[in-house]
Amino acid sequence: MTDTKGPDKVATADEIGLSAREAAAPPHAAAQAAPPHAAAQAAPPHAAAQAAPPHAAAQAAPPHAAAQAALPRDAASWARKVDRLEVDHRSGVRGTNVAGRRLTGPVQGLGKMWQKTYRMDAGSQITPEQAIATWREHFPEFWPKGNRFAGALTGINPGDVALLDLSIGGGVELSTGVFVLYADAESFTLMTPQGHMFAGWITFSAEREGDTTTVQALVLMRANDPLYEIAMTLGGHRKEDKFWAATLTALGRRLGLPDPRVETRSTCVDSKRQWRHSRNVWHNSMVRSVLQTVLAPLVGLSRLARGVKSQA
Repeated sequence: MTDTKGPDKVATADEIGLSAREAAAPPHAAAQAAPPHAAAQAAPPHAAAQAAPPHAAAQAAPPHAAAQAALPRDAASWARKVDRLEVDHRSGVRGTNVAGRRLTGPVQGLGKMWQKTYRMDAGSQITPEQAIATWREHFPEFWPKGNRFAGALTGINPGDVALLDLSIGGGVELSTGVFVLYADAESFTLMTPQGHMFAGWITFSAEREGDTTTVQALVLMRANDPLYEIAMTLGGHRKEDKFWAATLTALGRRLGLPDPRVETRSTCVDSKRQWRHSRNVWHNSMVRSVLQTVLAPLVGLSRLARGVKSQA
């Protein structure tokens, strides 16, 4: 793993639109920001120079047709805008610390901003579409043991909310979730809610490079609050790297690779900490999960007592 301030090919904080100027934007605006891969799909600056001449306005389509034409071709791959997350009960996970939470991007995080890339050569026999279809359909099966991902029965689709139980040691599981922001045949993006370990998104993608298919997970994140920033500094980054390397290795084995190898790269995009977001600790899912675990027996006894009382 490399830990650098960023090579020339890595965009700066200003270039990716996450500068201090933008940090003052309202939370709901940044929460709906496009993930990194969307930037490549933006219209080039010179496109305006090719606009139709004035007389073409008379031949323009009706307003409703123009509105439909303005929609991007991949509009169906994006989740609709949400204000707060809504969740249904999912068996196998606790399902707490998600309902009612807002989405958070790197702008709302506190810690240093990191871009992490985990890449694997999937060989020449697997197409990008095959790799992503397998990943989307069996996503929970590739996670390391002790961690649970409860998504929709239909797989990973735009607008879905998945519930997570993550092992943090000592018999305690951190309960949180993720939102499916984007999904198509060659990539999908998960975004984090308030209280998650980090504020940001993870884009899983596959592309053809020459005669081979490359699969990768790209993370752009900041630790959500001071407690998470301390945890990431004291070993959290290393643990996260092992998590995603193990995930891609499991995917590689499912795809039939005899010896999957994952390349990990970590770059600090912005070394500044945004202390104005220190109050994010109120939503900290780790603290809440510990309290929920400790108080679970008392809650159970209270419910039992109320049941006995109602039958008396």
